[in-house]
Amino acid sequence: MVQNMLIQGVSGDPTVYLNGEFGPLSEAKISVLDRGFIFGDGIYEVVPVYHRKPFRMAQHLARLARSLSKLDIQSPHSPEQWAKLVQDLIDRSPETTCMVYLQITRGVAKRDHAYPVPTVTPTVFGMVAPMARPSEAMRTNGVRVISIADERWLHCDIKSVSLLGNVLAKQAAVNAGVDEVIQFRDGNLTEASSCNIWVVKGGKLIAPLKNNLVLEGIRYGLLEELCKEVGIPFELRIVTRAEVESADELMLSSATKEILPIVELDGKPVASGKPGDIYKRLSAAYDARIAALA
Repeated sequence: MVQNMLIQGVSGDPTVYLNGEFGPLSEAKISVLDRGFIFGDGIYEVVPVYHRKPFRMAQHLARLARSLSKLDIQSPHSPEQWAKLVQDLIDRSPETTCMVYLQITRGVAKRDHAYPVPTVTPTVFGMVAPMARPSEAMRTNGVRVISIADERWLHCDIKSVSLLGNVLAKQAAVNAGVDEVIQFRDGNLTEASSCNIWVVKGGKLIAPLKNNLVLEGIRYGLLEELCKEVGIPFELRIVTRAEVESADELMLSSATKEILPIVELDGKPVASGKPGDIYKRLSAAYDARIAALA
C-alpha cells in the first residue's frame, strides 16, 4: 500500500499491527504472494469492545484456535499473547466502543494450491475499527429479511477469509432492499450472511445445531447463558423452513449486531410484525452484560 492512500470508510490513519510491528495503516504492506491474497488461505476473528474492554475474549480466542487448527495453520501466538495483542490495539486506539479485527493467513509462498513445504511463517494482521451499537430504531422496530438458498461451501464452521459466498448472500439482501438474508440448505435453516438466526416457538429459543453448515457465533454460548438467567428454554436442533416461517419470533445475532428482532420475512410479518417478549427479555439481559464491563 502507498502512503497517504484513501480508504473508503476509514477516517484518519489508524494504528494497525502487522507481523510484529505497530504502525500507521497507510504504511502496512503485504506481499502479493501472500496465500491469503492469492487463495483466501487464512482465518479471521472479530472481538467486540465495550468501555475499552474486550467482550467474551476467551470464547473468541478459542474459536480463532479452532479455525487455525482446521486449516492446519500453526498458531503463531499463545492465548495470552493474542489477548495482549488485542489489548495493545485497544490501548493505541481512541475508540471506546469498537471491534478488534484479527487476520492470520498461511503466509507468503510460491503460488501452489498445496501447502508450502517447509511451513512458512503465518502473516498476522490486526486493527481496530469503530463499532456503533444497534440503533434504537433497529431494536424497537426490528429488521427485515428475505430467504435464499445456501450455496456456500461445506466448511462454514471455519471463520475463513474466503467469504465470497457470504458476500453474494449479503448483496442479495442489499439488492432486495432489506437488512439480511436467511439461508436454507435442503429445506433446513443454516444462518444469515454474517449472523446466526434464532427461532422462538412456544416460549423456547431454538437454533440450528453447531456443525459444519454454520459458523458457531460467540453468541451461541452467550444466549444459552442468558436464557438460563432469565428462565427461557433453550434448544439446538435441526430447524425446518416451515418452523422458521411459522415462528412466534425470529432474531439474528452477531458480534456487531448483538441481538436484533426480525419482524418481516419475504415481505410478510413475523407473527405480529413487532419485536416479541423473548427478544425483549434477552436484549435486556444482553445490555446488562455490557453495562457490567463499565
